[in-house]
Amino acid sequence: MRIAFVGLGNMGGPMAANLAKAGHHVSAYDMSKAAIERVVGSGAHAAASATAAAADAEVVVTMLPAGQHVREIYLAGEGLLKTVKPGTLCIDSSTIDVTTARDVYAAAKAARVDFLDAPVSGGVGGAAAGTLTFMVGGDTPAFDRAKPILEKMGKNIFHAGGAGNGQAAKICNNMLLAISMIGTCEAFVLAEKLGLDHETLFKISSTASGQCWSLTSYCPVPGPVPASPANRGYQPGFTAAMMLKDLKLAQAAAQTAGAATPLGAQATALYSMFDAAGAGARDFSGIIQLLRGQPQA
Repeated sequence: MRIAFVGLGNMGGPMAANLAKAGHHVSAYDMSKAAIERVVGSGAHAAASATAAAADAEVVVTMLPAGQHVREIYLAGEGLLKTVKPGTLCIDSSTIDVTTARDVYAAAKAARVDFLDAPVSGGVGGAAAGTLTFMVGGDTPAFDRAKPILEKMGKNIFHAGGAGNGQAAKICNNMLLAISMIGTCEAFVLAEKLGLDHETLFKISSTASGQCWSLTSYCPVPGPVPASPANRGYQPGFTAAMMLKDLKLAQAAAQTAGAATPLGAQATALYSMFDAAGAGARDFSGIIQLLRGQPQA
């Protein structure tokens, strides 16, 4: 298929490369020439602009930093909805606010364009390996069209419901992850103070009622889970700054919906402190350093 891919950062670049490797004709664009060159090296084709990439595309995939960028690229005067042909499938895999996703969906509907919000989970490693989880909001026929394409970039593809529900699923999941990670970190910090070593707590809790993904797959202390960022000085798989972004989106959505999220609010405050201490580029599991009182360690 002819696929336009706009936004070739740490996540978008590997995703576009996987589509090219799968045999699709990928026209790729990013404001960074170096990012374009990396994807071209994987078989994609460089485009001079987002509109040039999308002009003849059957499918458009976007992976952008925030809702304002998504609004601009789709809804601006010369935005993608003015460029693409009716019937084009647009998939936005950015993590943004629910309202923006639903506004762009409505504008796309009026332009006779299929639009899906399809944020991802799985980090840079999952993007490179093609094992991402996609949480997709939008119409069922559009989802059915998109699924074979998403399967070239991800392992788990979920239809979360109507427009905006992909974003809703993503922010709910990441709020839960942040809360879980902080709780796991607190348990290890308390164990340290009480003289209980990391390995012993891990062996016990990983088979007891405290078991969770933050413990068994992404353990925030070195040793028990060799693949976790804790063994690499908290070099990021998913940065604390990105987690803070998602937590802020969750808090904004909670306020709009009138939902009580006291632990989500506390997680947001703690990640804000961690980010303010200059640790935003560190992996989000590095929050254990803040709890130890050493965010710069």
